[in-house]
Amino acid sequence: MIYTVECSFADPKSEAEWNHFYSLEKLPALISVTGFHTSQRFKAVSDGCPVYLAIHTIDGLDILTEEEYRKKGGGNFARWQQYITDWHRNLYSAVGLAPAVGADELLVLCANGPEPLTQLGLIPMAMHALALEKFPERRWLAKIPRQNAPLATRLPQGVYIYAPMTEQLTSSASAPTEQTK
Repeated sequence: MIYTVECSFADPKSEAEWNHFYSLEKLPALISVTGFHTSQRFKAVSDGCPVYLAIHTIDGLDILTEEEYRKKGGGNFARWQQYITDWHRNLYSAVGLAPAVGADELLVLCANGPEPLTQLGLIPMAMHALALEKFPERRWLAKIPRQNAPLATRLPQGVYIYAPMTEQLTSSASAPTEQTK
């Protein structure tokens, strides 16, 4: 399943420190939680959406209610909570792991059907919301090389572009074994 966390941050004075914490402490803590397989963080390039997006591949909703998640990664925002705005969490069904988006790529996310992405020559990954906010109910995501990305001013409505802030982290449980290589 794909677990998404989206938000904006309202305090420019502490935003760099918060990003440092989230990218260098929180993501590694999350990927160490049993049932987390991938984690990656993004920043919006386009307007009209929350500024920050984290995408995780997890086993299921129960992971988010277990003690290990609460201790290692769930929450931990007390210091910055008052500045976190436009916060949304969703759990989507998906086939396979969330795509790893490299430094030379961008993530394109759309809630208006797969057509805007296929018109860009992309192969969208379909996701259907199953838990948490369940909105938007359906989403499609795809990777695009940075040099092929449309200008943010020419994006179809409801299509948002995100640049990776981190590499995709993977759990040791997600790594291929010698037998599967």
